[in-house]
Amino acid sequence: MSVQTMIKKLDKLILKSFIGPFVITFFIAFFVLMMQSLWKYIDDLVGKGLDFITICQFLWYASASLLMLAMPIAILISSIMTFGNLGESFELVAIKSSGISLFRFMRPLIWLSVFLCIVTFIFANYVIPYANLKFMTLYSDIYVKKPAFDLKEGVFFTHIPNYAIKVGKKDNDGKTIRNIIIFEQNNSIQDNCIVAEKGIMKISDDEKYLEFNLENGYRYQERGNLSDSSTEYTRLKFKSFKKLFDLSVLQKQQTNDSIFSKNFKMLSARQLSVNIDSIQREEMKIDSLFKKQMNHEIIYAALPDKLWNKANEKIAANSYKIMFSDSINNRIKQFALNKIASIKSAFNQHIVDQEIRQKDITMHLIEWHRKYSISLACLILFFIGAPLGAIIRKGGLGMPLIVAIVFFLIFHLLNMFGEKFVKQNILSAAMGMWLAIIVLAPIGAFLTYKAMHDSQLFNKDFYNKLSRKIKSFFSKKLQEVSYE
Repeated sequence: MSVQTMIKKLDKLILKSFIGPFVITFFIAFFVLMMQSLWKYIDDLVGKGLDFITICQFLWYASASLLMLAMPIAILISSIMTFGNLGESFELVAIKSSGISLFRFMRPLIWLSVFLCIVTFIFANYVIPYANLKFMTLYSDIYVKKPAFDLKEGVFFTHIPNYAIKVGKKDNDGKTIRNIIIFEQNNSIQDNCIVAEKGIMKISDDEKYLEFNLENGYRYQERGNLSDSSTEYTRLKFKSFKKLFDLSVLQKQQTNDSIFSKNFKMLSARQLSVNIDSIQREEMKIDSLFKKQMNHEIIYAALPDKLWNKANEKIAANSYKIMFSDSINNRIKQFALNKIASIKSAFNQHIVDQEIRQKDITMHLIEWHRKYSISLACLILFFIGAPLGAIIRKGGLGMPLIVAIVFFLIFHLLNMFGEKFVKQNILSAAMGMWLAIIVLAPIGAFLTYKAMHDSQLFNKDFYNKLSRKIKSFFSKKLQEVSYE
C-alpha cells in the first residue's frame, strides 16, 4: 500500500469518526437550547388559544439564532470525542508511529471546520436576520393577543375593551349563567351597567361575537356631556335582553414585517455597515448645526480680547453699576439667567440625543462583530477540542462532555461579559465581541502544540511522579537545613 493511499484512507477514517458524533451532538445541543427558549416564552404562549402551527413557527423563529451556539458546542464536543476515541484505542499512537504528524491527521477536520465557519456566517448573515424579523412580528401579534375567552365565577373579565363582565355562577352545561353584572364604559361620565338574574351565553356561528341572552334584569344608563352639568339618568327593566360583544380583539393580528425591518437584529453585515456610516454622518451633521446654533446664541464669545479685558476692568471696579439704573441691571441679570438656562437646556438635550445615537451605533457594531466572531469560534473551539481529545485519550460522553462543558462555559461567559462591557462603554465593540476569541485562541495553540509533542498534560501518572519529585526535593532541602 502506498503512502498516498494510506493517507486517503486515514482522511476518510477521521471524517467518518467525526461526522457521526457531530450530527448527534448538534441536534442534542439545539434541542436543549430550544427547550430553554420555550421555557423563556412559555408565559406568553399559555392561555392564548394558539394553534399548533403557530406555536411551531414561534419556536422555530425563536430558536433560529440558537443554531449559532449549537454549532460551536457540537464541534467542541465531537472533536474531543473523536480524538479521545482514537487515542483510547491507540489508533493515534499507530498513526504517529507510521510517521504521520497529528496536524496532518487533523487536516481534513480543519478544512471541515473552516467550511462550518463559512456556513455559520452565511446562516448568521442571511437566515437569522430573516428569522428574527419573523419572530419579532409573530411575538408582537401573540403578545397583544388576549387570553382565550374564559369567564370565571366571581371574577371580572376585562379583556374586551370598554367592558367588565362578572358572572356569579355558571351551571354545569357551560351555557347558563346567573347573577350577571356588566359594566360598559362608553363615555367619561359614568359606567353604564347591566344587571340580570339569569342568562344564556354562547358564541356566534362565525365565532366573531359573544352573545348574552339575559333575563329579568335592569339596565342603568346616564346620558350627558362634560360641558353640561345636567345629565339624564335612566333605569330600564327588562324580561329579556340580548347583548353582543365583539371578539375580534381577542384574535391574533397580522402585523406588517416592515415595522421591525430597520432593527439592527434584522440586518445583514452589509446593511449594518451602511447604517453605521449613515448614523455617523448624521451625527457629524447634527454636531455641526449645534455648533453654529451655539455660536449664534453666544455671540459675545467671538469678541476680541481687548473688549473682554475692558469689561473685566469695569467689573472689578464695579463701575458697570454706574452705567445703568437698578431696574435695568435687574432686567439684564434676568435676561442673562434666562439665556444661560436656555443654553444649558440645549446642551443637555444635545448630550441626550448624542448618547442615543452612540448607543444605536454600539448596538449595530455589536451585531456586526457577532456575525464574524461566532463563526470563527467554530474553528477556535475545534483547535481546543481536538488536541484535548488527543491528550486525554478518553472516548464516550463522560470525560469529553465534562471538559467540553467547562470550555464552552468559559467561551459563553467571555462572550456575555464582552458584550456587557461594550454596552457599558468599558471596551470597544471590536475588543469586547472578540474577547472570547482573544482569550481562547492562545489556549488552542498551546493545546495543539502539547498534543503534537505527546504532552502528558492530563496524565495522572505524570502528576504523581511530579509530586513525588517535588516532595523528595523539599525533604532533601529540609535535611540539609537540619544538618547545618
